[in-house]
Amino acid sequence: MSTGKRTLRDARNGAVLQMVEAASLGMPLEVWKTHLGRHRDQTTFQGLKTVYQRNGGGLRGVLAFWRGTTPKMVESATKGSVLMFSKEMIRDSMLAAGVAPHIAGFAAGAGGGVCQVSVMGPCTYIVTTMVNGDRSTPVRKQMLETWKSKGIRGFYPGGTAIAFRQATNWASRQGFTDTVREGMKRLRYDDPTTAKLTVEEEVVSGIIGGTMACWNHPFEVARIEAQTRAAVGEPALSFVRTLKEIVKAHGIAGLFKVEFVSKEKIK
Repeated sequence: MSTGKRTLRDARNGAVLQMVEAASLGMPLEVWKTHLGRHRDQTTFQGLKTVYQRNGGGLRGVLAFWRGTTPKMVESATKGSVLMFSKEMIRDSMLAAGVAPHIAGFAAGAGGGVCQVSVMGPCTYIVTTMVNGDRSTPVRKQMLETWKSKGIRGFYPGGTAIAFRQATNWASRQGFTDTVREGMKRLRYDDPTTAKLTVEEEVVSGIIGGTMACWNHPFEVARIEAQTRAAVGEPALSFVRTLKEIVKAHGIAGLFKVEFVSKEKIK
């Protein structure tokens, strides 16, 4: 298969996989995480209960966990394509140049993550507004007001946090996963250079790599805080000031408030 056809296939597959993940358990976990990222005084399961009860319980309470699905699907379709396209191109180029697989994995993941920021900024901001924002004002009206008052920049609060989070997220996931894959080949096969992992081994490698990548959650908490502050009209803070304020109010643990929920998303 030519490089061009493979790249287009990767872009399509990335979009489809991300949308399926978002439409199923991805969206409820995203809503749960977004709520906890702002309400850091609540325990993990208090946050879950609050989201359910705040929306009336019953079916309405359940459906609340899919609040923001439309912008999330747009984000998933575009960021999946961007990630797969850019990451595979970078990784293939580095491997062809003789770079070690784990180093190529880290670099490709970081590059792909940074490319995702352009589409993730506005979409995550809208989701955060729908979860943590003023429920008395229609989201459409809030977005129009944001556009009129701040233009396109108004849809990128917490942009620095998003950039750091995505770059480190995919660099870590790809790099750690590739490292685990290489280690598994050396441990389980006579010839690691030609060995091909089974589906089960690939899944295990992905889970281990994804779990190890959860170290960067302070960036995600900072992103949620910055976007929520913009959504409710609070003064904007710099990236570093946001982290300092979170630590001041909740200690270091506050920076890892959503880690449990995010670990569930990678399983």
